[in-house]
Amino acid sequence: MKISGLAVLAALLAASMLGSVMLGVTHIPARTVWESFAAYTGSKEHLIIQTTRVPRALIAAAVGGSLAVAGIQMQGITRNPLASPSLFGVNSGAVFFVVLASSLLGVTGLHSSAWVAFIGAAVSAAVVYLVGSFGRDGMTPVKITLAGAAITALFHSLTQGMLLADGKMFDQVLIWLVGSVAGRELGMLRVVAPYMLAGFMLAMILSRHMNVLAMGEDIAEGLGQRTALVKLGAAVSVVLLAGGSVAVAGPIAFVGIIIPHIVRHLVGQDYRWNIPYCFLMGALLLVAADLGSRYIAMPREVPVGVMTAILGVPFFVMIARKEVWKGHA
Repeated sequence: MKISGLAVLAALLAASMLGSVMLGVTHIPARTVWESFAAYTGSKEHLIIQTTRVPRALIAAAVGGSLAVAGIQMQGITRNPLASPSLFGVNSGAVFFVVLASSLLGVTGLHSSAWVAFIGAAVSAAVVYLVGSFGRDGMTPVKITLAGAAITALFHSLTQGMLLADGKMFDQVLIWLVGSVAGRELGMLRVVAPYMLAGFMLAMILSRHMNVLAMGEDIAEGLGQRTALVKLGAAVSVVLLAGGSVAVAGPIAFVGIIIPHIVRHLVGQDYRWNIPYCFLMGALLLVAADLGSRYIAMPREVPVGVMTAILGVPFFVMIARKEVWKGHA
């Protein structure tokens, strides 16, 4: 049953990616898409397919899947249903470090910027965890949420301040400030794909241990699990996935919140299934959202980050209200 569900999701993702290549301001027939791979002729349609549409679809799928997997891991290690890279400062920290490196060190190359994004994501995650762990009762869902919101606001304000101080730098870092997969080159994905793949494989390796951790930290330790090591491994996976996503597509919010809740509702709490389901559903969501963003204000396009926010804000409010109601029950 669960395997067939993965097959269905894979088929839907393939169909949505084909639609992403075919549809837009310029409609391209499926036959022309096939011909562009069989024999490149240099026509306008073939040029659009290979230099714009295909990279866009692949990047959307990779970023959406990575953010969803990062989100479910963050929710698992923090035991917070609202945890995600966008709300816990990981995305904003990565963006701030890219802007800082560009301003002070003149870092503009994609490979260098990708490493800076990873470092920023790691520093931000560490700061949120430390701030959320202060106090005698240690880390709690409420404290980690407040810490994430505060760090996100801090890095966002610092980023805006640096851009106001140096207006010329805005054009250099604009690609990382707007959550979008439009205009990205396939070479950008090639740079970060190994890190994303490593993050996904690490998440799969840790999935069985995450199941034990989900029973409670005391129970996990009683069963002999080294919980600190599991959390550290999951944190490394989150940094690789979220940092790579920000490096190639900028800060795209809410994918890491929406998808994990839907996946748990469909297949339960087993991380061995949750991780691959999250990747496929996250990829499907972002590819579909990117396709929809082309039609809102055609011929102009809305950044896909706006589409995910439109979908994510009501979902976030619903989950938050559900948790508050549960706390009073």
